Amino acid sequence: MSPNELPRLTSARLELRPFEAGDVDALYAMFSDPEITRFWSSAAMTCREDAVALIEEIEDYCRRGELMEWALVRRDQAGLIGTCSLGNLDRVNRRAEIGFALARPAWGHGFMAEMLPVLVDYAFDTLDLHRLEADVDPRNSGSIRLLRGLGFQLEGRLRERWQVTGEVQDALFYGLLAREWRARADATAGEGQSA
Repeated sequence: MSPNELPRLTSARLELRPFEAGDVDALYAMFSDPEITRFWSSAAMTCREDAVALIEEIEDYCRRGELMEWALVRRDQAGLIGTCSLGNLDRVNRRAEIGFALARPAWGHGFMAEMLPVLVDYAFDTLDLHRLEADVDPRNSGSIRLLRGLGFQLEGRLRERWQVTGEVQDALFYGLLAREWRARADATAGEGQSA
């Protein structure tokens, strides 16, 4: 799939769209921030060219069908505030790894809690995936809370999986099945009808 063929996904305040050339500076600002990359599986960016290379890498993986990654933007403002992805796409086994990052100025506004359900719906309903996975640093309590709130279940811990800038990090693996997601949606819809 061409990166430009990625569908635009929207929520009340947000949109996931393909990356654009104008996203480079915002992407660099986000991924050069050590607070953003603290729990990431790679070191913080050190120059603007790193962001250019990342967009090229994303587009290459997208063309090969291994990744779908979007720029997260507010619908009422221009400029990238984060990223969301479905990576390690395995169409045969109908699974993918969900990923997300948010620029520090956008923290605390509920943006990921609003946008990720739209992405999960897309993964299960449109792409017909059976399973979503997430690899999370055990110290990343915000992401863990968010994943649990979506219904992801802890499935295991991989000890010392990552070595980033000389620091050894464990990884927690979370999983969510399509039937679990649909059961939650049905239960929520049922609560709304009985109120």
